[in-house]
Amino acid sequence: MTLLSSRPSRPVEPGLLSRALEVAGRLANDATDVITATAGRGAHPATLDSPFDWVTDTDRILERHTRRVLTAEFPGIPVVGHEFGADHGADVAAYRWVVDSVDGTANYVAGVPWCAYSLALVDASGPVVGVVADPYRAQIYAAARGRGARANGKPIQLVDRPGTAGALVCTELARKGPWPGMGEFIERAAAAHAGVRVLGSAALSIAQVALGHAAAAVLHSYHEWDVAGSVAMAIEVGAVVLDKHGEDTALPTDGLLVAAPGVADEVLRWWQETAAAAG
Repeated sequence: MTLLSSRPSRPVEPGLLSRALEVAGRLANDATDVITATAGRGAHPATLDSPFDWVTDTDRILERHTRRVLTAEFPGIPVVGHEFGADHGADVAAYRWVVDSVDGTANYVAGVPWCAYSLALVDASGPVVGVVADPYRAQIYAAARGRGARANGKPIQLVDRPGTAGALVCTELARKGPWPGMGEFIERAAAAHAGVRVLGSAALSIAQVALGHAAAAVLHSYHEWDVAGSVAMAIEVGAVVLDKHGEDTALPTDGLLVAAPGVADEVLRWWQETAAAAG
């Protein structure tokens, strides 16, 4: 099994890493203050294609604030965001920022304490810097290429596992409901004495693997802005990062598996076999 963190990555100027970490951390703290002050208190959602695909004033306000700060601090680096799309040239730029101001908006609207702010600086090799705010637990998770990952400034170390028995595996619904084979995947996990959790934030699902709380996270589909920040964490602590076919690409386009090395093959097999059976 090949780890994404072992693939050659483009070197990044140390000053850029330090500045990006500092600014991203400041923005994550701003987001924490806003989210905790407003969650479940008069948010006004607008439904999109899915009744649980929410957009709120908070999403827009935080993304606008993020864009203003990043544009001032890093002129020339485009921003890609959930609410306002991509700046011109983001698809060809050497670096781009990707932001999801509230990942888990349906939870936020309902006041369920499980959502995140996710921000990452990305290049052709994948995440360069990633910061995820977990407002309800007063945690800021931060990672930078070659510098490890931290939770509120304390180093994070991956907890490897010999197998999935007794472990938790996180997943998330697809845009319009369960993904093909999801029910069978949950049954396979149960047969292996593992528990599956669907909690409503892709960023926090992946973060649980990096933090050692979950053995793996499987996302059948996702957006880059949902996961880049927490994938940065996972890479830095040595988690396996693969697509549905077992390929280790920078940010997989065909699903995403993040796992402790000792369980990656087993969880990947569940995913591949149940997805294939579902057609």
